[in-house]
Amino acid sequence: MNRNHVFDSNGPDMRLRGTAQQLFEKYLQLGRDATSSGDRVMAEGYFQHAEHYFRILNAMSQAQQQREGQHQPRRFQSNAESGEAGEGQEAPGEMNGQVNGHALEGEPEYDGPQPETREPV
Repeated sequence: MNRNHVFDSNGPDMRLRGTAQQLFEKYLQLGRDATSSGDRVMAEGYFQHAEHYFRILNAMSQAQQQREGQHQPRRFQSNAESGEAGEGQEAPGEMNGQVNGHALEGEPEYDGPQPETREPV
């Protein structure tokens, strides 16, 4: 799937067609409009659809990075004695300023929306 792939989206109250980027932007705008008109329920529906297409965009971006990474030699050279990366290179397990999904020292923790958790019944 590429960035120009066209999706047919059945939104909360309408059907839209476009690329993932176009649908993300459209649902985001519809959510803002619904929020400004006071319809919180409809706004949440639009924002959930926007998040879906945001995740698709991220998945496509990661797949592209992986494809590009397979064609280039590895940049990482570890120092086995110290366990540190070479100068200007990321340490093992470090990606985008995080280690194992956690912020590095001195970096703020992620405080965005958290998934709902439910207690077993």
